[in-house]
Amino acid sequence: MTDLARIDPFLYGYFLDETLEHAERVGLALLHAAKNIKISFSEQLLPATTFESEYGSSGYRPSEGLCFNTEIISQLAEKFPEHKHTFQKYIREITLFNGKASRLYCESTEALNRSGAQWGGGWGGHANPDYGRIINSGTEHIHTIIAENSKMHPDEAWFYRSCSYALDAIDIIGERYRIHALECAEKCDNENDKAFLLRMAKAFETVPVKPAYDFTSAMCSFMLIFALDGNDSPGRFDRYMYPSYLKTEKKEEVTDLLDRLWEYFRKHRSWNLCISGSDENLNDESNELTYEILAMVRKKGYNTPNLTCRVHRNTPEKLWQAIADTLATGTGLPALYNDDTVCAALEKIGIPPEDSHNYCMNGCNQIDIFGKSHMGLEDGEVLFTKCLEFALYNGTDPMSGKKVSIETGDPTTFTRYEEFERAFMQQLEFVTYNCCSSANTYQHLRGVFQPHPLRSCLIEGCLESGRDYRNGGPLYNHGQILAEGIADTGDSLYAVKKLVYDEKKYTMSQLLDALNANFTGHEQLHRDLKSCEKFGNDIEEVDLITAKALNRFFAVLKRNNTYRGGVFTGGCSTYTRAANYGRQTAALPNGKLRGEPLLADSIAATPGRDTNGPTAQIKSVLRYNHTDACSGFVFQNKFEKKLFNTPKGKQAFISLAKAFFAGGGQQFTVTVISPEDLLAAKAHPENYGNLIVRVGGYSDYFVNLDEGLQDNVIKRTIY
Repeated sequence: MTDLARIDPFLYGYFLDETLEHAERVGLALLHAAKNIKISFSEQLLPATTFESEYGSSGYRPSEGLCFNTEIISQLAEKFPEHKHTFQKYIREITLFNGKASRLYCESTEALNRSGAQWGGGWGGHANPDYGRIINSGTEHIHTIIAENSKMHPDEAWFYRSCSYALDAIDIIGERYRIHALECAEKCDNENDKAFLLRMAKAFETVPVKPAYDFTSAMCSFMLIFALDGNDSPGRFDRYMYPSYLKTEKKEEVTDLLDRLWEYFRKHRSWNLCISGSDENLNDESNELTYEILAMVRKKGYNTPNLTCRVHRNTPEKLWQAIADTLATGTGLPALYNDDTVCAALEKIGIPPEDSHNYCMNGCNQIDIFGKSHMGLEDGEVLFTKCLEFALYNGTDPMSGKKVSIETGDPTTFTRYEEFERAFMQQLEFVTYNCCSSANTYQHLRGVFQPHPLRSCLIEGCLESGRDYRNGGPLYNHGQILAEGIADTGDSLYAVKKLVYDEKKYTMSQLLDALNANFTGHEQLHRDLKSCEKFGNDIEEVDLITAKALNRFFAVLKRNNTYRGGVFTGGCSTYTRAANYGRQTAALPNGKLRGEPLLADSIAATPGRDTNGPTAQIKSVLRYNHTDACSGFVFQNKFEKKLFNTPKGKQAFISLAKAFFAGGGQQFTVTVISPEDLLAAKAHPENYGNLIVRVGGYSDYFVNLDEGLQDNVIKRTIY
C-alpha cells in the first residue's frame, strides 16, 4: 500500500488532527510536506522547492493561502483506491471549508465591481519578509524568540506551535538539500558545477539553522526561504546580504552567484528587489553590493526582478551615474524612489523615522516596511473616471445603463460648477468607502482562514504579540488603495467648468447628448473638449482641479481603518489594467471616446496630452501632495534612446530627476526607447521579443502587452 503521507504530504499533514486550531494544522501540513515533497535544484543549481504536492492537489501559496484542488483529489481517489474513502472525506471537509471561507458582497458592491468603478481585497498581495532574520541569525535564534514570547502569551500556544512547525520544516528541507547536493555532485561530470554543488553541501551543514558565514551560504539560506515563500519580493537585498558579502574573500564567487540568481529571477517570475537608501539621519546606505547588482542588471538586460533604487539628498554622484547607465540599457530599471518624500509620508501615518527609512517595495511598487509590516500590497483600486460618470448620470453606469451608485442629483439642474464638483466628490467618496469595506471583508477572511506561520516568523511583531502575519501581528498594518484615471478625470472636470459653466458655450444637456452619442453629430463640441487645456502642461487651474480630486480621495482613505489594525492610504499604479479601464469607460468630457482604451497609466498626463515639455509635466505632477501617498505613486516618463545614451543626455536625466525629487516628488520611472522601435515592434512582434517598456510599476516585454496597452505606451510623449 502506498503511504498516504507520500502521495500528498501537505493534505495528509493538514488532516492529521482536525481538532487543532487552523494555524496549527497549516504548520503541521508544512512540516509533513518538508519531509516528503520532492526537492530539486533549478537550472542554475539554486534551491527551487515550493510547498506544492507532486500531483498539484494541495499546497500553500503565499498570496492565496491554502490551495486544494478537489478535482485532482478525486483523481487520486481513483488512482489509489486503498485511500479512496479518506480522499472522499477530505473532499467533503474541503468543500465545507471553502464554504466557510467564501466572501459574500452585497449586491450594490457587486454592481460597482462589475462596472469597473472599484475592486477591493481580491487577492492576498505581496510581502517583504525579513530574509536577514534567518540568513544572519539562523532558525535557532528564531526558535529562541518563540520560546521567550510563548511564555508571555500562553493562550496562543497553538500559534507558536504552528510557527515552530514552519521553522522545523525549513530545517528539514535544508538538511535534505545538503544530502541532495552531495548526491548531485557525485553524478556531475562538469567540474565547475561539481565544485559549486560541494560548496552548497558544505553551506547546508550550517544554514539555515545557524548564521551564514559567506555569500554562498547566505545565498543558500536566502534561496531556500525565497522559493518556499513563492518567489515574491527579495526586499532590501543589498542590506541583509552585505554582511556575508564582506566575509567573502573571492569576490568572483559573488558575481557568479548573482549571475545564477538573475537567471533564476528570469525563469521564476520574481518581484521587487530594493537597493540603496538612507538611514533616519539621511546617511547614504549604498555599498559595494549595490553597484554589483546594477552591473548585473546592465549585463543581463532582463525585465525581472523589478529593481527599485532609493535615492535621497545625499545620494552620491557615483550612484546617480550608475543609475543612468543602467536605465540607458532600456530595461526600465531601476525605478527611483525619493526617501525625503516617502519617509515623510510614512511618518505622517505614525511610522517612526528609524522604521520609515527601512521601507522597500514589493510587487510592482507597493511600499512596505521591510520585515515589519503587512501593508505593502494592493488592497483595492478606485477608477476616478467611473465616479465622474456616476456624477454625470446621477448614479447610473452609462456602459450598462444600470443604476449602480448613489444619486447625487440631475446635473442638468446644476447652475454652478461647484454643484457638479460636489456631486463628483460624493460619488468618489461613496465608491472609496465601498472599496475599503470590500478590502476589509477580505482581510478578515484571510486573517481567519489563511494563517501564514512561515511569514509570521520573519515579520517583526508577530512572534512578539502572538498574532499571525495576516491577523494584525506585524508592527504596521496599514492598507493601500490605488487611484486610476486621475488625469482623465481632472481634464474632464476642467472642460465641464470651462465650457459649460464659465464660458457657457454649451449646456449640460448638450454635453450629455454628445457623450451619449459618442460625439457623433457633435463634432464641434468634441473638438472644443479635446482642445481644452490638459493636465501635464503646467496650467495651474487644470492642475489644481486634478489635485483637489486626489486630495479628497486620500482624505477619505485615512478616515477608514483596516481590519489588520492600521489606516488606509493611497497611491497610483495601474499594472496592466489601464487599457481595460479605458474600455470600461464611456465617452468623457476630456474628449475620450466610448470604450477607447487610452487612459492615464500613472500620476502623469493622459498619454500624448502633455505638450509643453518635461519641465511643465513635472510642475503639474508636483501640484499633488506626494507625502499623502503611502503606496507607490508612479510617474511614467519616456525618453528618446539616442539622446539618453549620450553623456549629455544622461546628465540631463539626472538633473531632471533631482529637480523632481527636490520639489517633493516621490517616484520616477523611465522607459528609454526609440519610437521607431515601438511602431516596428507592434507591426512585427516576432523581431522585437526583447524590447522592454515600463508598465504601471514594473517592466515588461512590449510584445506581451495587449494592443490597447501597446498604444498607451506608444502615445506617451517622448522627451
